[in-house]
Amino acid sequence: MEATFAPQIQQAFTQLGQYLRSSHDNELKDLIQSAKHYNAWFTPAQTEKAVRGIGIMLNEKDIASWFETERINRKTPQTATTVGLVLAGNIPLVGFHDILCVLASGNTALIKLSSQDQHLTPFLLNKLTGFEPSLALQIRYTERLHDFGAVIATGSNNTSRYFEHYFKKVPHIIRRNRNSIAVLSGDETSEDLKNLGNDIFDYFGLGCRNVSKLYVPRGYVFNKFFEAIEPFNDVINHHKYNNNYDYNKSIYLVNREPHLDNGFLLVRRADSPATEENTDSAGNSGLSSPLATLYYEEYQDIESLKEKLENISGEIQCIAGRVRLPIPVQQVNFGETQSPRLWDYADGINTMQFLLSL
Repeated sequence: MEATFAPQIQQAFTQLGQYLRSSHDNELKDLIQSAKHYNAWFTPAQTEKAVRGIGIMLNEKDIASWFETERINRKTPQTATTVGLVLAGNIPLVGFHDILCVLASGNTALIKLSSQDQHLTPFLLNKLTGFEPSLALQIRYTERLHDFGAVIATGSNNTSRYFEHYFKKVPHIIRRNRNSIAVLSGDETSEDLKNLGNDIFDYFGLGCRNVSKLYVPRGYVFNKFFEAIEPFNDVINHHKYNNNYDYNKSIYLVNREPHLDNGFLLVRRADSPATEENTDSAGNSGLSSPLATLYYEEYQDIESLKEKLENISGEIQCIAGRVRLPIPVQQVNFGETQSPRLWDYADGINTMQFLLSL
């Protein structure tokens, strides 16, 4: 049988988006409030942000454009592949886009939920299957992957090596640690820098789309930056974030490592000795900063910066800023790193085309 195009799937995605953007019912409100009991980082405010972000992603116009651009002709049950999905738990609902891709393609999602995020995803999928019951046939949950024909797995650099070995015999996408950066020209407005604060502090900086390093022009002065991000000072009241802030600050003070400190964020040079333990796999120091710390590196000119970032493009998830560089990395405006569209695939790998090719 040939693959089929199913408008009712688009409609179900659209209805889920409308539901998530609207005033939530009591059951979803309760889940948002209780998420912190299973993962202390999932505060109600941050969980609500993730839920609403998916709602914004699932708007009717973008869904239609996505299906058309990707030429999503759904597979039939006879041609569908069972795709194992190993979901991460660093931020709420972080693997939901992968699930949507599997469902849109007509394949079957065999979902291994993160122990850190076991309740929201099934709830949202139950809502989705309420809008289109046939999708329930494409969703299964498991504690251990088995009987799968392909895999999409997300983990740390260490676990990814295990994934590569374990899943080497089937088609797979293995996601490793990545970080996002921002490029400043020095001409940013206060509003630009405030928006950059969202890129840094959303989800406490735990996502691969969070900015962990700034590239700034030589001699950059941080006063305006610190003034602009002051509205985010409440982050220090979260006990786990505060513990990381205190720990890193004490290390820098004891070792007399130069750094800037505004009371809730530590800013330090990426080429200082204390960043050596955070050297990325390409050998470029200071791409991944510790929690509650932001690294920065000065650049001489845009051309030299372009060359540097080209060399580490495989380690970067996205770049925030006004400057646009001719390198193969997604680039967005300040404040938009944690607002991906349906076609903004993680690691620059087109998940949908991978699934349609199975």
